[in-house]
Amino acid sequence: MKNLKTTARSTVAMRRWGPPGIVTLAAMVAFAALGPATAAKQTRQVAEQVAQREAGEPIMAIVSIKSQQVTFYDAEGWILRAPVSTGTTGRETPAGVFAIVEKDRDHRSTMYDDAWMPHMQRITWNGIALHGGPLPGYAASHGCVRMPFGFAENLFDKTNIGMRVIISPNDAAPADFSHPSLFVPKREAIAAVPSRADKLSYEADEATRASDEAKKAAAAAAKEAASLPASLRKLEQQKTRADAELAFADKTLANAKTDQARAKAEELKQKAAAKAADATTQLDAAKAAAQPKRDAVAATKEAAKVAATKKADAVKAATDAKLALEPVSVYISRATQKLYVRRNTHKPAPDGGGEVFDTSIEVPVTIRNPDQPLGTHIFTAMARNDTGLRWSVVTIDSGDDAKNALDRITIPQDVWDRIGPTALPRSSIIISDEPLSAETNYRTEFVAVLSHQPQGGFITRKPTAPPMDVASDDGWDNGGNGFGFFYQQRDPYVQPANPRRQRGQYQYFQSTQPMQRSWW
Repeated sequence: MKNLKTTARSTVAMRRWGPPGIVTLAAMVAFAALGPATAAKQTRQVAEQVAQREAGEPIMAIVSIKSQQVTFYDAEGWILRAPVSTGTTGRETPAGVFAIVEKDRDHRSTMYDDAWMPHMQRITWNGIALHGGPLPGYAASHGCVRMPFGFAENLFDKTNIGMRVIISPNDAAPADFSHPSLFVPKREAIAAVPSRADKLSYEADEATRASDEAKKAAAAAAKEAASLPASLRKLEQQKTRADAELAFADKTLANAKTDQARAKAEELKQKAAAKAADATTQLDAAKAAAQPKRDAVAATKEAAKVAATKKADAVKAATDAKLALEPVSVYISRATQKLYVRRNTHKPAPDGGGEVFDTSIEVPVTIRNPDQPLGTHIFTAMARNDTGLRWSVVTIDSGDDAKNALDRITIPQDVWDRIGPTALPRSSIIISDEPLSAETNYRTEFVAVLSHQPQGGFITRKPTAPPMDVASDDGWDNGGNGFGFFYQQRDPYVQPANPRRQRGQYQYFQSTQPMQRSWW
């Protein structure tokens, strides 16, 4: 990233990004009511700033709890900067790694008496967000990051779901970085992605139609065969009664004492024998007719099973191709010694709110000297360059330096071969001592919190409710589109993450049994 010199203009200059924000009457009243001490604090705040160049799409935001400031960056450097107000003592904004998971222009809090939180950009589902709000000049929120009203308004339409939000306990900024372990995309692989995605999507649609036809055939055969057991039972009962009547006639004939009685018994036997023979014929015929129907049920059921397998394979292949068009995010945890991969599917969550993130890769990694801290480093692909991608790094937790941290990790080559050739700008690799927060679920990118920093803003909120059960193999309500594979039930078993703060004042929870995932 270019080391652009920080420049500033008045907030009037923000018109290039949109209309200037309007300070509400409530905000003016609040500011007017500030006492002398608070006003003195406020005069030391950094003013809103805009870089003196054309702004690109924001790639990340870095919130400094120490400086009470947020800075947004595009591929070339910082573009916007403003003062903020983070969580107050006991309700501290958690430091860590987040991403925008939902946006609401006119949000009302369900947690704090319908409080107005305009231009809300959520980063956890348990209530941590960036939004417009009053700034007294110091940390004063209940855990959210308040931004100036006009700044939040102008920013709202510039960010996207999945944009990285880094909350640092100290001042942090991206620095240029290169390392052989970072993704090196291949132009030919990227160029082939759209046509491959179209081809595999068509094949998935065809496989889905074939599977649906096979399901219908199996259902029809099963329906036709459904009445067979009852019909056969009825014929078997008729044969049993006929055989019993024939046996009674035989007995009657054997016991006859007179010619007249024998004649009458003989006549009864002949009728019973004819009836028994007819019942046997009907039963045998029904059994013979039933066998092809049973065979059809077995055959169509097996055909439906084969078609469903082909459909699953085709849908997974199509999904893989679609996801190759998206930036990829990787998280490597020293705590779990695992590597996790996520991409945004851009499918709306079926239970409401946010979008679905693919969670299909979770594999072990080898970390040299695993008892030694790595720190927390966020490597981001800022833009394309002649060698593939230009990278930056942001470090928010001391441990090993960024280069050494990457050097210590042995990443499975098959994972890199799968996702590296089509890696795009805004892809990222996060290395941390921390496990993923229990707030990480199918509706989030990665959520990781620094366990040695105050987390009161997490503690005062209930954890996100467990998500829906695993969806069907072809999407919601059998709707298709290949994203049904991503839904997993969140693990209900959690344990304390061993926070480093004394007396256990702050805790957050981590999963003890990661959900089972398959490859794309």
